[in-house]
Amino acid sequence: MNPFIYEYPVKTFFGVGSVGKHLGTLLRGYGENILLAYGGGSIKKNGIYEELTAILRESGKRVTEFSDIMPNPAYRKVQEGAELVRRHQIDFILAAGGGSVIDCCKIVAAQAKLEQDIWEMEFTKHQYPDIWVPMGAVVTASGTGAEMNNGAVITNEEKKIKAGVLGACADFAVLDPAYTLSLPMEQVISGAFDTLSHCMETYFGKPEEICLSDEIRESVMRNTIRNIRILRNDPQSMTARSELMWASAMGENGILKIGKITDFQAHQLEHQLGAYTDCNHGKGLAVIHPVLYRHIYRNHAARFARFAKEVWNIPEEGKTEETLALEGIQALADFIREIGLPTSFTEMGITEESVLRAVADSSNISAGCCKKLSREEMFEILKECL
Repeated sequence: MNPFIYEYPVKTFFGVGSVGKHLGTLLRGYGENILLAYGGGSIKKNGIYEELTAILRESGKRVTEFSDIMPNPAYRKVQEGAELVRRHQIDFILAAGGGSVIDCCKIVAAQAKLEQDIWEMEFTKHQYPDIWVPMGAVVTASGTGAEMNNGAVITNEEKKIKAGVLGACADFAVLDPAYTLSLPMEQVISGAFDTLSHCMETYFGKPEEICLSDEIRESVMRNTIRNIRILRNDPQSMTARSELMWASAMGENGILKIGKITDFQAHQLEHQLGAYTDCNHGKGLAVIHPVLYRHIYRNHAARFARFAKEVWNIPEEGKTEETLALEGIQALADFIREIGLPTSFTEMGITEESVLRAVADSSNISAGCCKKLSREEMFEILKECL
């Protein structure tokens, strides 16, 4: 295991009814001007908006609303939010939503305190914010684990880049599994696959020797797979929803990354695919992962073989390491099909090779969990995903 420093700043409140039980008390520690941020308005249809605004009123807060945050939050939306924060002298940002809303608010919170453009600051000057408007998160859709860290994925539409930007870290996060009941099952499943993807991206990172973080990660992957299956058969299962919500948090609160160099090459490819097509994140990852892994498994066959044994429970007797590794990748592909996620870009309406060429040419190249890919290799992988 590599040397590490671990610090975790987000206080987490988990469980059914946790918003009503804790949010009012938490808000007492902040000023009266609150920015309530949310997405396309689904929280107004499922009762969450009424619950949150009632708590804010009872807490004596003055509320400014920041709505219509899109699934792939755009940089222009960040700037709109930062202007609202400045104009209304916002004391605290309450992000109510999934990863897109929370990510957008992380960067809004930082940009509002900066005189310079945060995109140019981070990508040109390689400087990062250390002050921001305080914020908290009420999670209504799990999978991204966005509430657990200060990283945000933002689409700069002008530059055609979807990339990670660093901003605020939430002071607290409230995770109520019941809030996910009103989501379409397709959204719940694609979010849960993002959790599985986060685990795999780190699992195949370095060092190659197995460590405690890897063994914990195997457990989280098994848990996620099991509870996706449970939820597919019983959509009302609060036990499965609770497990998936906490697995999502575990995937991104840093614990599983302790002592590891993470890869996230699948995410880098999917982010740029999203920049060019605005596709669903979890669905894009589901298509990319098996194809990517078939390209690189020989460079880390032992780990892929262990993935087959420990995560998919595939017997190893009489099999070569390479055979076992391929069976594990096939098990992943079969699971993706089983849970109703797409297995090709064509199923997602993405058919033009020119788009894939642009994605390959603009994707960030990671160190590689097993092998550092060239742009031509990326293009070949993307074409195989059609």
